[in-house]
Amino acid sequence: MTLLVLQCLPFVLLVGLLASGRVAPWLAALAAMLAAVPAVLAAFGAATGGFLLEAALRGAWLAAMPVGVVVAGLVFHGAVGAPNAADEAPSREKVFAVAFLLGPFLESVTGFAVGVVFALSSLRRMGLSGPAMVAVGLYALLLIPWGGLGPGTFLGAALAGVPVVELARMNAWLSAAWLLPMLVVFWRLAARLGLPGSAATRTAEALWVAALGALLVLANHVMPVELGGIASTGPLLLLRHRALLKSPAAWRRAVPYLVLTAALLGTHAVPALGVPWLRPFTDLPGLAPNHAAIVLGAVALLLLGFRADRGTVLAAAFKRAQKPAVAMLLFVVLARVLAGSGIAAALAGRLAAAAGEAAPYAAPVLGALAGFFVGTNVGSNSVTMPLVAALGAGTGLPAALLPAIQNFTGSALCLISPPVLALAMGISGERARPAQIWRVLGPGPLAAVPVAWCAIALWGR
Repeated sequence: MTLLVLQCLPFVLLVGLLASGRVAPWLAALAAMLAAVPAVLAAFGAATGGFLLEAALRGAWLAAMPVGVVVAGLVFHGAVGAPNAADEAPSREKVFAVAFLLGPFLESVTGFAVGVVFALSSLRRMGLSGPAMVAVGLYALLLIPWGGLGPGTFLGAALAGVPVVELARMNAWLSAAWLLPMLVVFWRLAARLGLPGSAATRTAEALWVAALGALLVLANHVMPVELGGIASTGPLLLLRHRALLKSPAAWRRAVPYLVLTAALLGTHAVPALGVPWLRPFTDLPGLAPNHAAIVLGAVALLLLGFRADRGTVLAAAFKRAQKPAVAMLLFVVLARVLAGSGIAAALAGRLAAAAGEAAPYAAPVLGALAGFFVGTNVGSNSVTMPLVAALGAGTGLPAALLPAIQNFTGSALCLISPPVLALAMGISGERARPAQIWRVLGPGPLAAVPVAWCAIALWGR
């Protein structure tokens, strides 16, 4: 019992401090890390120091890549124009398109929360601000399983030993169902932003979301997994903005994003550019030339070269990146400590054992917890996919179902993950606390868990 208390302490402390809204995310992560030391000591004894050093180095390496995306995104943000200037009138139609189409499309192309950078840029240009604006920007992460052309989904399928096509198809159905509660939350967020809608408006939005879900399912049945997110959002985005395509100003504004999209797709089309050039840890992802941080940084610097105030933009970007970078570093290191020490696996095992015959229904909870604490699809699958896959053995469920649920719920809870919120706050310049974002998003992200439970009940018949 004493060991169980020690293992639970860092999780309880982290959630409590973040929920209070009175403690900065980086400080909450540091406190949770210190709280984990007694459990680590119980596991490693005299070798604790060496383990913590190795976890810190591994965490720093994993954090360096998303931190690079944040810095590059802020440079890009500054290079394309004054991000905080309200240079276009806000409208519900524009905000809806950013939330459900533009943000998820760009996230599908880039991954690593780059879509959030663009979504928040668009919302700020409309003069919007506050926790509700940040929450809408986080909708860019609705299709995380296909973000960045799906590396987390491919990793999850490999860890579970199931065909990635089957996993992605199940993910498509789960995500399509989850879009509906997220739409209801969007209606409340739009009202908070002073953009109420009529019954006709809400009906039209529901039809657009239904079309998005249908295209997502169709794309994952007829196209390669990598293109699932792009193929479902891209056509709707073009249809939604067909009138804007006639505007020269709209084309000029779109040029930087088109250049970036072309660069990302182009570098992914060259296999040699996907081979890591830097890989200090053989069992962790390496840094390849086509990584989003490198490509985004290169395009940002190219655009910056056309600005006379390039030094000021760079300085501002690095200044704004400091807090989210520190928070992300500490959260990733914390995740490595919790995973590498066996604390996360031990708690997950206890949960599964307590559930007994209902053990498969623990899979959505495990995935959600992993996504919440780690903040990335890759990280979430790395922590709990092996256990979740094992839960399905001998249950009669389709082999890919529980792995798909892990991939889905782990991705959904990334929307409210402390590391992701730290990134969003740093990019947007808002001073909101995580608890404020959780309150305005309400039960939307958490709805992924009952959606997954329903899937288990339906597929388990």
